Amino acid sequence: MDKIVIVLPFLPPSLNRVAGRGPYNYRQAKERFTEQVRLNCLNHRPQIPIDLATVTIRYYFPDRRRRDPDNYSGKFLLDGLTKAGIIVDDSFNHITLRLEAYCEPSRPRTEIEIEEVQK
Repeated sequence: MDKIVIVLPFLPPSLNRVAGRGPYNYRQAKERFTEQVRLNCLNHRPQIPIDLATVTIRYYFPDRRRRDPDNYSGKFLLDGLTKAGIIVDDSFNHITLRLEAYCEPSRPRTEIEIEEVQK
């Protein structure tokens, strides 16, 4: 299988924003962003969900502000991939996760690359 690359025209909120700071309700934010990811993934769905994969999440931020990777762990994104039927599950048994961050002020976005790993 080749790689699946999904480009989301948005950045998810940081976990700090939804779990502690700001006006967000965590459960509502999780449901909303997970559903946005699921809907954006439907056209990329394989016939059978990928059982073992390396998932690389690339965040393209609008500025060079300092951000902690643990606040962008991909929770909403991975849940959306699972609900869309792209991957079987987002546990350690099924994925290896890589996070990358870049600055692209003219086009903030999130890119998710899923590469199947042969057993």
